[in-house]
Amino acid sequence: MGRVARVSPRVVAVVVTWNRRDLLEESLDALAAQTHVPIATVVVDNASTDGTGDRLLQRTGLDVVTLAENTGGAGGFAVGIEQALVHEPDLVWLLDDDTVPTATAAQELVQAWATYDGPGGRPAVLASRVVWADGCDHPMNTPRVKPGATFTELAAAAAVGCLPVRSASFVSIMCDADVVLARGLPVADYFLWNDDFEYSTRLIRGRAGLYSPSSVVVHKTRTFGATDADPGERFFYEVRNKLWLFTRSRGLSPREKAMYGASTLRRWARTFRGSSDRAVLRRALGRGLLSGLRPPPRLNAVVLAPAGWSPACPAQTVTMSSGQPFSLLMSTYAGDDPGFLRRAFVSSVAEQSRPPAEVVLVQDGPVPPELAAVITELAEQSRVPVRHVVMGAHVGLGPALDKGLASCHHEIVARMDADDISRPDRFERQLPVIEAGADIVGSGLLEFGADPGDPADIVGRRTPPTDPDEIRRVIRFRDPFNHPSVVYRKGAVLAAGGYSDLALMEDYLLFTRMVEGGARPANLPEPLVYYRVGAGAYARRGGRDLLRAELALQRRLRQLGLTTRRQYARNVAVRGGYRLVPEALRRVAYRALIANRGTRSADAAPSLGR
Repeated sequence: MGRVARVSPRVVAVVVTWNRRDLLEESLDALAAQTHVPIATVVVDNASTDGTGDRLLQRTGLDVVTLAENTGGAGGFAVGIEQALVHEPDLVWLLDDDTVPTATAAQELVQAWATYDGPGGRPAVLASRVVWADGCDHPMNTPRVKPGATFTELAAAAAVGCLPVRSASFVSIMCDADVVLARGLPVADYFLWNDDFEYSTRLIRGRAGLYSPSSVVVHKTRTFGATDADPGERFFYEVRNKLWLFTRSRGLSPREKAMYGASTLRRWARTFRGSSDRAVLRRALGRGLLSGLRPPPRLNAVVLAPAGWSPACPAQTVTMSSGQPFSLLMSTYAGDDPGFLRRAFVSSVAEQSRPPAEVVLVQDGPVPPELAAVITELAEQSRVPVRHVVMGAHVGLGPALDKGLASCHHEIVARMDADDISRPDRFERQLPVIEAGADIVGSGLLEFGADPGDPADIVGRRTPPTDPDEIRRVIRFRDPFNHPSVVYRKGAVLAAGGYSDLALMEDYLLFTRMVEGGARPANLPEPLVYYRVGAGAYARRGGRDLLRAELALQRRLRQLGLTTRRQYARNVAVRGGYRLVPEALRRVAYRALIANRGTRSADAAPSLGR
């Protein structure tokens, strides 16, 4: 739930520093002299060795975070923003340690944020005008006007003395705290270069970004130059991080990636032309290409742990008032049974004691006429609005759910498969857990063959772990969530990178990234969903396709730093081996270890409300 705007917005400043003791003091003095004084200033000391730590101890009124290792600008701002949220700000102001803001710099940004009335709502990011010591605009930090900005966007920005932008620099930007909570932190593994570009584009996408010429800061770099100045070995970070940005980040649309990609190639060409040692650049280019195309960025929790920082500070728990509207996200494809889809839809919408406010139904590629007719019938007859999202071709569950998630209007999203059945009180039980601060909540489920109302047809019960610490402990070995039962915050899913195109394992990978990234997990032990197993269910839990998916998942978890080599070997041996055992043995093992049949009884099959 968004904050109620205050008459005087609460601003928390974040400064990341490394071995710039004197410049840092000048910056902190300027922050204290602002006409709109920040309610708190967070200083992240990135393992400085020049006496910065001792100097900070001599100052009062600072929230100082001292890291044991230098995590670069990316890691420093990830830590600083997370710490800033503890102070419950409306806006988070990010500054480099060699940035000296003029007295009204903060006030001008706050004024633009509070009075803007244009497309995208309140600005997600506001950038200052950056000048060098001589007062000239600094070429390294002057954002370009948003490519393709509409007349309406230009006029709305001009009305508050600004220009619309698509990205901005950490030298001086102010970020809407609600958007930060929804879209997550900077990617710490970037270390330096392009971390601010990735983060600002991620925050601004679908919202407004503004450049305010009247908010002026002085960037006291040693030299006056642009980003294509000769970088030497650091060109590695430019190349690797740009590849991560274009292939892993959701900050840019495909069209924007093509446009910025072409611009990047031109800038690299200028860099090579102006270099005094092209051999160094060639080596950095090669290493950057290899690193950028192989493993994805590691999770912040993994990157920052050696520096002594852990995510998910309890003070950041965001509660919501009761009765929040939510979206129901479903996906269907050509192989689904029309009757099963109708039953799943009705049980999750019309029969719910707390129904969704909207249904987003993703059609993953062309479907047979009978299934198409049922989809049309459900959309037309539902009392709850249905948004029918059609994929031109079959893309798989992960990409389809990503597309559907983007179409969900509400922060809370409930998942449902196209052939399962929800209990009538499912959402009435799960939504309060999310409103109380959880980022994801699942439930138990009952497995059935044909008739979930017949106790004799209940073939198993899955009861997930409910203790958050237990969920965090087991997730590296098995999925502690039953995907058809989960309800989550959209922002937490997007902050973890959304679903991946990892067939058969996209949900497990997403949930692992969420939990390891600091999302607050929860589960209800009661079976709130009936899971259809049917013929061939145990065959589908094994075989070569699932083995390949399992091995791909374990490689990804290892690349992300989520598992050790020993854990990787154990998972491959145990989980991979399970996929290869004969179906009869797999059936016995599954029922003994996962589907707890000991609870099967008439009490284990609650009323379906029909």
